[in-house]
Amino acid sequence: MSHSSASDINRPGARNLGALTRLLTFTRPYVGRLVAAIVALIVAAGSVLAFGQVIRVVVDSGLGTGSVEALNRSLVLFLAVVVLTACAMMVRSYLLNWIGERVVADIRKAVFERALSLDVGFFETTRAGEIISRLTSDTALLQIVVGSTLAMSLRTSLLVIGGVIMLAITSPGLTGLVLAGLPVVILPAWIIGRRVRRLSRASQDRIADVGAYVDEVIHGIRTVQAFCHEPIDSRRYGDQVEAAFSVAMRRSLSSATLSGVATLLTFGAIGVVLWMGGHQVLEGTLSGGELSAFLFYAIVVAGAVGSLSDLIGQLLRGAGASERLMELLEVQPAILPPEQPQRLPARAQGRIDLEGLRFVYPSRPGTAALDGLRLVVEPGERLALVGPSGAGKSTLFQLLLRFYDPNTGVIRFDGVDIRQVDPKELRSRIALVPQDPVIFGANAWENIRYGLDDVSDAEVRKAAEAAHAADFLDRLPNGLDTFLGERGVRLSGGERQRIAIARTILRNPALLLLDEATSALDAESERLVQDALETLMQGRTSIVIAHRLATVRNADRILVIDQGRIVASGRHDELMAEGGLYARLASLQFQDAALAVQPELRAVAGQA
Repeated sequence: MSHSSASDINRPGARNLGALTRLLTFTRPYVGRLVAAIVALIVAAGSVLAFGQVIRVVVDSGLGTGSVEALNRSLVLFLAVVVLTACAMMVRSYLLNWIGERVVADIRKAVFERALSLDVGFFETTRAGEIISRLTSDTALLQIVVGSTLAMSLRTSLLVIGGVIMLAITSPGLTGLVLAGLPVVILPAWIIGRRVRRLSRASQDRIADVGAYVDEVIHGIRTVQAFCHEPIDSRRYGDQVEAAFSVAMRRSLSSATLSGVATLLTFGAIGVVLWMGGHQVLEGTLSGGELSAFLFYAIVVAGAVGSLSDLIGQLLRGAGASERLMELLEVQPAILPPEQPQRLPARAQGRIDLEGLRFVYPSRPGTAALDGLRLVVEPGERLALVGPSGAGKSTLFQLLLRFYDPNTGVIRFDGVDIRQVDPKELRSRIALVPQDPVIFGANAWENIRYGLDDVSDAEVRKAAEAAHAADFLDRLPNGLDTFLGERGVRLSGGERQRIAIARTILRNPALLLLDEATSALDAESERLVQDALETLMQGRTSIVIAHRLATVRNADRILVIDQGRIVASGRHDELMAEGGLYARLASLQFQDAALAVQPELRAVAGQA
């Protein structure tokens, strides 16, 4: 398969700033705003550097000459630079934040669309939490990087370069001293900064562990409470919170140490420069204004250099998030529509032809889930699949829906090879009713209409009535407008099944796949669901994975599948007369109901 495994998409160990350049493709539609933001950023940085010269003019021309008029002109110049700086910073901040939010929104949409397009096999090897983490925490980090950190890094770099140039212009001698002392400031900050970044990553991992544990416990709250597991979960959660707190405190201590060391070294160096510059002023080789300007530039450069290590650390974190997101965007689904898809016949029949199917799951390469399967299902036929667990029954459903492609063999739907059909068109003619149907966190209208937004409320209600769901839905507080709860927690098992059947009736498929929808229900719910299924199966091809005797007795044909092969085929009475695997399954899998309806089953099962 072309998609990555779970191990392939873990957080990369090696990070580099080059990963951020891949984000540039998302800024192309907004290049005008980006250029305007960069211009504003350059103007803002330039105006900050201009303050040094303004200060020199104020000291030498305004204060040094003793002229009130010269002082007024100097202060007007100062205010003009202040206004320019404020306006440039405001424009820069707004535009870069807009670009950051816009780019991250586009990335979120692109990543989610890619996740929706990936085949089922990808999600069997990748944790859902990993995808959610990329869509939430990674994109949130990226928003900070794109909207703030990247701009601050560029601004800081401009201040360092421009500040050093202005230092050299103001006093070449003192500039040499400053440059000679830079390693003394940078090296300790870089060493401590690496520890801060490492602990920051560890802190994120611990927080992620806490979030994953909460998600698992909340989703399994009924089991937790049923087994009185609350004290154990509370203790384990507390241990994880304390572990996260411990790492966060180590990170905070290192961060505080970095801040203190950087401040001490930076302003210590400025003190040395001030002492030496003061001697030059006293000697008359440097004016007071030049010393003031030099100190201003020294503070700007020192502050910028001190913050660069922290900014680079944040950029590296952003590069890691960017790489994770780009990796997901680059994953290619194993199931793709053909370049020139064939259309299915306009009049759907529901005929299925299977020719020599062999399929092996990628996670179990040594065992064939289906092996040489040949089968023809006629339009309108009701086919039951019987076999032990792992025989390949559910695998056949997944291949019919083209969640996977067979390793060898062909599946034809109404005479067309399904690999030559757009998967969306194929799946629009098939409906699956599983044992445990998925109910979404929405009202009944949306759950029944799911995937068919153009159908009317009247059609939805008619489908609900046909599925025997309208009665219990009308009794809900707001009828069909009632929120059904996350995963349908406000409904019973039978009610969820009837919602799923109503959804399928509305879809009106040519082929119906039933993973015995009544096997886990009480007698009353089973009767209602069975009646709904009878209505649903009328006039359409149906393939049922059977766990109940009533299902197989009503089937036109029963297939007994074992180890991926069809080992027997016929109607119930014929297969019972043959004995063998079907008779054994009838006595075990169909429970006592089989013995009650077929007394002679005991004798046949005993012979098997």
